[in-house]
Amino acid sequence: MTPSSDIAFTQTVKAIQSRKGSRAAYAKQEASGGWQTRISAELGTFIAAQTSVFLATASADGQPYIQHRGGPAGFLKVLDDRTIGFVDFAGNRQFITTGNLGENAKAYLFLIDYAHRQRIKIWGTARVVEGDAELTARLMPEDYRARAEQVILFSVAAWDANCPQHIPQRFEAVDVATALAKKDAEIADLKAKMEMLRSRLGQTEPEMRNPRCK
Repeated sequence: MTPSSDIAFTQTVKAIQSRKGSRAAYAKQEASGGWQTRISAELGTFIAAQTSVFLATASADGQPYIQHRGGPAGFLKVLDDRTIGFVDFAGNRQFITTGNLGENAKAYLFLIDYAHRQRIKIWGTARVVEGDAELTARLMPEDYRARAEQVILFSVAAWDANCPQHIPQRFEAVDVATALAKKDAEIADLKAKMEMLRSRLGQTEPEMRNPRCK
């Protein structure tokens, strides 16, 4: 059987791996079938937590294009163990991704979590769904201020995880603000307790200095 990782490991890629010394390690992985082809529970949890994704497509003649899509956590929805769906919000209306998918269904998702230094690569195919109000409502994030243009359904063929090497650790602004607000509250509470202690010490200070003084 053809290993799932062959979706990316072409004969040219394998030849380069052989020349550079990594082919043997990947051959062992291929012997067990290659990469995973279904969305595991762990991957589903990772996907649901993301607020950003990069979608790569190519035109019929191979011209690549990468589009960023973002939204609140949960805007990427796992519909089953082979399908990811999300609302394509209205943007600059160039429709390059839409056009590419109209003539070449092959697509790729790249997800990166900077805070935890994790990245996931997903190969597959995608299609655009227009005019399906029920599906759009199902995938539209609740109370999110954006206009739905259409829906994109991504079918997973294979996926792999990268090591965290060289991923800069960054944090979402809202998470930083929440952490700072918590620290500010803790500092304010400590200051209030210190003032209370100073007040109590101030009331008993003369007696403490000279307990025999009347």
